Order: sequence, then C-alpha cells, then structure tokens
Amino acid sequence: MGAVLGVFSLASWVPCLCSGASCLLCSCCPISKNSTVTRLIYAFILILGTIVSCIMMTDGIQTQLKKIPGFCEGGFQIKVPDIKAEKDCDVLVGFKAVYRINFAVAIFFFAFCLLMLKVKTSKDPRAAIHNGFWFFKIAAIIGIMVGSFYIPGGHFTSVWFVAGMMGATFFIFIQLVLLVDMAHSWNESWVNRMEEGNPRLWYAALLSFTSLFYILSIIFAVLLYIFYTRPDGCTENKVFISLNLIFCVAVSIVSILSKIQEHQPRSGLLQSSIITLYTLYLTWSAMTNEPDRSCNPSLRSIITHLTSPTVSPANSTTLAPASTPSSQNGHSMNLDDFGGLTIFVICLIYSSIRTSSNSQVNKLTLSGSDSVILGDTTNGASDEEDGQPRRAVDNEKEGVQYSYSFFHWMLCCASLYIMMTITSWYSPDAKFQKVSSNWLAVWVKMGSSWVCLLLYLWTLVAPLILTGRDFS
Repeated sequence: MGAVLGVFSLASWVPCLCSGASCLLCSCCPISKNSTVTRLIYAFILILGTIVSCIMMTDGIQTQLKKIPGFCEGGFQIKVPDIKAEKDCDVLVGFKAVYRINFAVAIFFFAFCLLMLKVKTSKDPRAAIHNGFWFFKIAAIIGIMVGSFYIPGGHFTSVWFVAGMMGATFFIFIQLVLLVDMAHSWNESWVNRMEEGNPRLWYAALLSFTSLFYILSIIFAVLLYIFYTRPDGCTENKVFISLNLIFCVAVSIVSILSKIQEHQPRSGLLQSSIITLYTLYLTWSAMTNEPDRSCNPSLRSIITHLTSPTVSPANSTTLAPASTPSSQNGHSMNLDDFGGLTIFVICLIYSSIRTSSNSQVNKLTLSGSDSVILGDTTNGASDEEDGQPRRAVDNEKEGVQYSYSFFHWMLCCASLYIMMTITSWYSPDAKFQKVSSNWLAVWVKMGSSWVCLLLYLWTLVAPLILTGRDFS
C-alpha cells in the first residue's frame, strides 16, 4: 500500500516538471517572482553539474570510468607533470569525463541562448519553454552527457580546450561586473540606512568592510611576494604582482576623486577594495599555472610552511609539486581550484537573486531599450492558481526582467569556466599524449586581470567622458 501511495505521490509531480517554476515551490515557500525562481533553478542545475564534475575527478570514480567500454581505447595518453600513475589511462578518464560533462551543459545553454533571442515578455511562447518543461530540459542535459562520453578524443579535446579558455575568460569579466554590482548594492543599501537610522553604525560597517578587504589584499600581496618570488629569479612574478598592485592603487585613488564622485556618486573605496582583492586573486591564479615549479609552489606546501615554520621555505627548489594526487589512481583536484569555484558559486547565486531595478547587471543583461524594468506586481486575480495563491508570480507579462538569451550565454561561459578550473587550466599537447600547465594560461589570466581593471576604470570615468548619457 505504501508503495502504491508513493507511486501516486511521484506521479503528481510529473505535471509540475512539465509546467512553470511556480509548481515546483512547496506551500511553505514564500511567494516569489517567477523571474527569480527560474534563474535559481538554472543556477541549481549548473551547480549540480559542477558537483558531478568534481566527483569525476575523485580516485574511486576514475577507477570505475576505466570500465566503460571504449572510453579508454583509441584515446590519447595523458600524463600530468610531477605525477606518477600506475596507468596513463587513469589520468585520461578524469579529464575526459569533466570535458564531456561540461560540453553537454555548455551546448544545452548555448542552444537556449540562441532559442531565447529577442524574447520581450512572458507572453512569448518561447518564454514558457524558458520558465517551464523542467523534466524535458533535465532529460535533454542527461542525454547529451551520455552521448558526449562516446565522442572520440583528438580534435574534439583540442578544439574544446580553446573554446573553454575563451568562455572562461569571458566569464571572468562577467564575475567582475557582478562583484562591482554587489559592492554598489551594499554601498547603496548602507547609505540609505545611514539616512534612515543611526548613521554612525552604518558608516562604521561600511568602513569596516572596506578596511577588511584592503587588509586582506595587503596580506595577499605580501604572501605572493614571499612564496612566489625568489631573490635570484621569478622575474615574471615580480612584475605581475608589482604592476597589479600599482594599478589597484591607481583605480582606488581615481574612485575617490572629486570629479568622479560628482558624476558617479555611487563609486567609492568599497568597490575598489573588492576589485583589488579580486585582481590579486587573478594574479595568484595566473602564477599557479607557471611551468617553472620553483616559482609555483603548491598551496599545500605553503600551508605546511605556514603551520610548520621548521619546514624549508615553500619557494625553494625542493617544494612539493603543484599537483599532488591523493593516490596513484590519477590526477585529483588541487586546493587551488576551490578558490575559483567559490567565487563562481557566489557570483552565480547573486546573479540569480539580484533584483533588476537600479542594477549595473541590468545594463549588461537587459536586451535593449525595448525591455521594461517592472516593479513588484504581486497582486491581482491572475496571481491565483486553483483557488490558491501562486507561489511564483509572473512579473514579466509586460516586459522581461532580464535578457533570457544573455543569461543562458552567461551560464554557457560559466560551464566552460568550471571545466577549466577543475582541470587546473591544463592543456593537452599536439599529440594528446600529456596535459601540462603552460604560459598561455598564465598570460590569459593576467590579461584578464588587466582588462578587468580597465573595465572598472571605464565605469568610473565614463560619466565624465560621455556627458550626454544617463549613468544614474
């Protein structure tokens, strides 16, 4: 009897998986906007794909992947520097699985990016596909994943590595925009509360967070000089750290100039402090891909050195390799990779719950002047379903709250960023016989950090240059 009731209970969810986001919310959930719920579901799908990718890099799963018929045969042989594995195929399957899982996710979101071009309101038939039919969309992703495991190696891997590097670079820029918007949102919220309540309390909170980010940035920079440079070498690292420190100080000064404050009152040191910390993170991330291990200690060896001062310095020639697997089953994720994944999750969730009104992200994601930013519309007869209040209110009947197409493009690039981060930005050689870190990944990340600083500088000076445009 219990089994029968369970089947009927499960069957009752099938219509929900084919309808809109409102059906997926339980009665205890607060009434939410359909635009927000939909983005959260897509974000959950992407995070789920990230978790599966991380699992594929574990030793036990890699052992099981070898048993898939044909998955190891006819492929290329991969060897990671400083890693000794019993079988070369053990390294191959982890990378191969991550590439194929994120290939499926990226293809899915890219297809939806094209499908959702020029959607203006929820009345468009394509909006129903975007906001509903979850069962079919999840089934499509799983189907693409299964099929991708049968794609042969060779040219697929080289082409997809280049695509991954380009998509990951673009997502780094998106992260910058989201972080700046997050800082703007905090700054605006605190300023409003200063005007409404106790100004000293909120001014202290604003000053505390700004100081915290700058202190962390200084500590970060000092650690980079200590562990990633040597008196007699590592010239590139010295230049990278010094240049980005100078650039960060410059944009911080520019952000508080009287002319900038006059035209861009929302700018300030809080945003600059976050950008400074993010730039130093990109600098560190770039240096972790250097082929010269004497200038690229593993994070594990740095932590060991900090916790055990008697150990030889982490930047000596006897340091631990940058990639250290937990066993001989293959390459596992580095501790370095979790920093990138953490920033990714924060930015993804923020982009999903951020209100569109008064947002810098809006200027990036809205589809143009035809789009309409709506206020809170949570009442009316249409907000009921079967006599009960709708758990997700359709707030896009008159105009979308964000560009559907660009949102899917962002998720497509995010999946490529995940792929590159989990595989430590390693690239296969021309004959696909090994993967290794190289200077290309270093320069891509360093170039991204400089472009991010230029983009932030442009947001500060643009109101002075383009006086005819509204930047409020």
